[in-house]
Amino acid sequence: MVELKGGKTAPRLLEDLDAYDPRRPSTAGCNLLVNLPRQHENDELPTTIPRHKNQCRHQWDVKQSQCHLPVIAERPDPKAVSTVAAFCEQCRYHLKLSIEFPPGGASPCPSHESPLHHFIYRAEESHPRTRVRYAGRIDYPTDWEDLVSFQCSTTECSAKLKIHTRSPHLRPEWIDLLTNKDIIKPRAEKAMSDDPTRFEGHAVPLPSEVLSTLRTYIVNALQNSNRRTISAHDKRWLLCLGDTCTELLEYIGFVRKDDEWLVPCADTSVAAPVFNPINVLLEDVEKELLALLLQRPDDEKRALKVQYSLTSASQLLARTLGTENYDQNPSSRTNISHDEEHPFYPSLGAKLDFRDDLIKFAYERQLISDPEGTPYYLQALQGIAAGRNSEDLQTSVAIEASSGKVSAHDIREAYNALGLGLGSEYLDDDHIIGTFQSRAADSPRQESDLRRALQIVGQHRGSPSIQSMASKTVTNLEQALSWLGATDDMDDNFVVAMYNVKVEEPSAEEATARHAVSLIAQHRNSSALKQWLETGVLGEVDMDVGQAYNRLQIDDHTIEDSFVLTTFELNYQEAPSQADDLRSALRAIAKERKSALLNNFLDSKVATTNHPLAEWPVGLKNIGNTCYLNSLLQFYFTIKPFRELVLDFDAYKRDATRDNLRESTIGSRVVSEQEVQRAQRFVRELQKLFQGMITSPTAFIQPELELARLTLLSQPVEADLRRSSTIGGDGLSLGEINGRPIIGPLALPMSETTENNIKTDSRAAENGIESSEPTLLGNDPVEDTADQEMPDLVPAKSPQQPQNDPALNDKENLPLSEASTEHCDTIEDLVDPLAEASPLQSTEQRPITNGNHKLPDLQGPTATKDVVTKPPSRPPPYPPRPQPEENKDQIIRQEIQMGAQQDVTEVISNVLYQLECAIEATSFDPSGEQIDQIKDMFFGKSRSYTQNLRGDFETKEQFFSYLFVDVASGPKTIYEALDGAFDVQQVQVDGTYQPQYSTVSQLPPILNILVQRAQYDQTKSSAFKSVNHLDLEETIYMDRYIDSDDKDLIQRRTQSWDWKRQLRQLEARREDLMQTDLKMDVPELLDTTAASLDEISKEGDIGVTAGLEEAIKEAAAEAKEELESIKTLVKDLTANVRSQFVDRRKLPYRLQSAFIHRGTATSGHYWIYIRDFKRDLWREYNDETVSAVTNASQIYDEDRNPGRPATPYFLVYVRDDVKDGFVDPVCRDVPEQSETQNAMMNDVPDHFAESYRAPVQDGQGTTAVGGNWFEADYIKPHQW
Repeated sequence: MVELKGGKTAPRLLEDLDAYDPRRPSTAGCNLLVNLPRQHENDELPTTIPRHKNQCRHQWDVKQSQCHLPVIAERPDPKAVSTVAAFCEQCRYHLKLSIEFPPGGASPCPSHESPLHHFIYRAEESHPRTRVRYAGRIDYPTDWEDLVSFQCSTTECSAKLKIHTRSPHLRPEWIDLLTNKDIIKPRAEKAMSDDPTRFEGHAVPLPSEVLSTLRTYIVNALQNSNRRTISAHDKRWLLCLGDTCTELLEYIGFVRKDDEWLVPCADTSVAAPVFNPINVLLEDVEKELLALLLQRPDDEKRALKVQYSLTSASQLLARTLGTENYDQNPSSRTNISHDEEHPFYPSLGAKLDFRDDLIKFAYERQLISDPEGTPYYLQALQGIAAGRNSEDLQTSVAIEASSGKVSAHDIREAYNALGLGLGSEYLDDDHIIGTFQSRAADSPRQESDLRRALQIVGQHRGSPSIQSMASKTVTNLEQALSWLGATDDMDDNFVVAMYNVKVEEPSAEEATARHAVSLIAQHRNSSALKQWLETGVLGEVDMDVGQAYNRLQIDDHTIEDSFVLTTFELNYQEAPSQADDLRSALRAIAKERKSALLNNFLDSKVATTNHPLAEWPVGLKNIGNTCYLNSLLQFYFTIKPFRELVLDFDAYKRDATRDNLRESTIGSRVVSEQEVQRAQRFVRELQKLFQGMITSPTAFIQPELELARLTLLSQPVEADLRRSSTIGGDGLSLGEINGRPIIGPLALPMSETTENNIKTDSRAAENGIESSEPTLLGNDPVEDTADQEMPDLVPAKSPQQPQNDPALNDKENLPLSEASTEHCDTIEDLVDPLAEASPLQSTEQRPITNGNHKLPDLQGPTATKDVVTKPPSRPPPYPPRPQPEENKDQIIRQEIQMGAQQDVTEVISNVLYQLECAIEATSFDPSGEQIDQIKDMFFGKSRSYTQNLRGDFETKEQFFSYLFVDVASGPKTIYEALDGAFDVQQVQVDGTYQPQYSTVSQLPPILNILVQRAQYDQTKSSAFKSVNHLDLEETIYMDRYIDSDDKDLIQRRTQSWDWKRQLRQLEARREDLMQTDLKMDVPELLDTTAASLDEISKEGDIGVTAGLEEAIKEAAAEAKEELESIKTLVKDLTANVRSQFVDRRKLPYRLQSAFIHRGTATSGHYWIYIRDFKRDLWREYNDETVSAVTNASQIYDEDRNPGRPATPYFLVYVRDDVKDGFVDPVCRDVPEQSETQNAMMNDVPDHFAESYRAPVQDGQGTTAVGGNWFEADYIKPHQW
């Protein structure tokens, strides 16, 4: 039996609180409120905590005067304690839930990085079954109270939650006195018989009357602070209560004095929340009496002629814990009973109605809170992903598996595969390895499967010896060559050829083959093979050193390095077209000699850049899988307002004092002082880089490690990584996916059912129309309508979202502004910069219902004990030594590698978010949302229109920082891809599908477009990259997407949507006719069938129905005719769609940048093309190299490389009227240096040999080598 020690999200905790029975807190050794389902060692599924057959599912109602409630729509106040007091109207148990936020909490949940509280049980602060007494009353053994304590696991929040549950005040025997007719009747009859004249005409009261009478006395006592009296001979008192209820009355606070009863005296001078014991007791009893009243039969309640009601506490509980508006699966809201929830959900501390991003959040929190339970949590994630058929979750499972995590199911299967059963975890490593070797020897064909099982066992046990044995198929050069069938004398071309032959074998593993090539590349130090592993394109193959000397016409192999350089230059001047071949020769000689002089010369690329320093951009050195980072930094440098803001940062710098930070919000929340300080460090690092790119006397410079870390890692991700490293104890583990390194970020795959829907999920907040994901394990997904194949419009998001997620789901409603673009005559009318009264960012939306906007007709830990500390018997240890500098750099490099795996949207959002954190606002929204230069440059606004069930149209408006387009379904033009972000589609509203479409209400000067290429193959359970071509346009016109009441524009949109609907239907019909199980189209299949019948008929052995052959031939002809008709209709409709808006050209945008990726979904290489509008020139920025593009077709045309074509991944369009002021790729101001450094970069001057003859000491501990300066002890990147 394994006890999971993870936590629960706030919705899960409230769900369990509703089902928790205080009368039976522990069932089968488990407490529903504090425990997760237990996992038995040999069970496939965790065991749901059993519930008693008579268990109450609580219906909590408010005790108003005992509540202190949070203000709606306000962030939690760290100084206040929010309290909800309630009672169950069925079992009458009492509840008090209180939450407080410690003053040091930087970002209370819910926040961008933590959308929900995640509570961990604190046993040491909990007190079960404490006896209680009220206001000095009699101490009844049945009066008790439970206190259960929790704390939020997120370090930015750390909220403390206390849940008090208390037994009912009214004991069963007292309830009998008030409701049992057999007791009420003799009591009343005795009173009437004692004084028949006085009670003439009175009847025996009903139980409801008795309850109502006592409740009335208590209500009056709560409303009147003057102590009142009731005569002991009062007729109503005698009939309903009398002396038989004395014990009950005295418990409540009534006092008998002679012939009078003194009513309890409440304190009415205090405001809520009330803690006075008498007031609390009276209100509790009054609520219990009210609950008993409401349980009486209807005829009794009607006789009272008074309407009683209770107020549900569900909404207040949800608001207090921040779960009032969390994103839910709409299909989980109806027709789902509590018994249908699979145990995997509570194991993760999640709920059935969670959307995928919240499931991932719950999973990640469980790993941090309970690392030992990782196998079971991963199994739960696997099960939920399979049950929902969610590609997003399945991708997360694949990524977790690639990082070395294994599920409980995989562990059991691995032990079983090795013939080891239950209890094998306690065997030593040698026993397990011996078992593996024995079984592998007996079944050599199963060795591959056995090794995989052994690898899982080794990962689970953390055993290096087992993992080493499992991977010994290819662990050194000899094994690598043998596995590929290669020899050491084969050159790199043959190694790649042998790899291709090997991976074609049915039993071969591509990951192992790549590992073998990697070992060979490392042994040879082959840059060609290393480039092939990264990009799929074989790099420059190293030349044999003898051949190199011959190529440079050097007979004496012992001449000095400087003369080798002189000879190289002479050869280059004679044949500059052969520069690459000459450099290969020089590189081979440098490698053989291990010459720092020759290598420094080659690294400086003196001989390959044919441009003056002052007229050409600087390249950026790849510091380890940072090609995407380099492309991003180059792009931002070319945006002139962005660059000037960074260079002149002091003029924009935010005052980071605490008081100033309270004045504005970014992403709907106040940023912390720590975030601002980190963001300003980031801008300072970026400033240093930009200054270096301007003044560098070399062809490229190297970004600082700290800049790479701050760019690739957001603060929450960095905190999680470092927290994980302290939990694991072994530092960061980089790992691989399928044996391949992850190089640069790729967005996660999307499911086909949601691949093209509009996105409003952001790390800032997630609101609007929910996705229609299936919820029950094993259920089929909700079937999409034909209108759902669309790309996505992604709003701005701050980087505090963990990962993910990218949660890329359905379109959402976006809030209607009364402003219209109907009369826009100029671009400025539509795209003015954000004003002071701009609407809130994407998270702060303003819904307007019942709008008049017209749409066309559309359809824990254990408690601690006191420990006696003995005096120390030895001196204290030495204090820790300072960490060596190289160790710190290594940690930063590891963090950079982890950051390189982040979603591209997270990296871009992190940059923009940090810039906003670092600078002062230029204005504010009414809510305090910050408007600044970054928003003015990169953020637009989208507006969606959604029809509700009443037939009205609701709108929502929000910021977006880029558009999401998709090419998963096939090649597309840029307009076809963009249409998917705006076209009408069907979304779920209250369980039914309704039409929704989107527009752009404000265009940004810089329009970013992200191309979704990473997809997920469910059959192979792996990610893959879609390489479908996206046909780019040099200029696009955004007129068709603007928000406008222009009737002609709306009519054209409607017509275009109808054409596209027809196209989808035609394509579906054509697919039906073209695809059959026999791999023939329908006409061919029918023709073949007819021919077969003809042969059978001629043989005469089997009779053929008369006319059947002719009917089949006729059907074949009709199918051919239908296919031709479909082909014509598709052609005509496609032409109509593409020409529908050709005359709408008032809003032109010009292509400025194209990020290109070559590789797979898990590895590859990035570079960027950037347009220089002033010089009418495209440049290719490929890490250290910046070169002119001589033929723009390499940007626009499809790459025909059959293996790994280069594909655009991120596009930047700039508004045509601002392009000259916004885009400025060349910004150089090189200080005057030596004649060498001011020369053309490809021209080595006459004194070249002298300059490079030998290092020259400058007297300050540095060495000058060929114009590049390095510190003598160790090389550092340029610092400016």
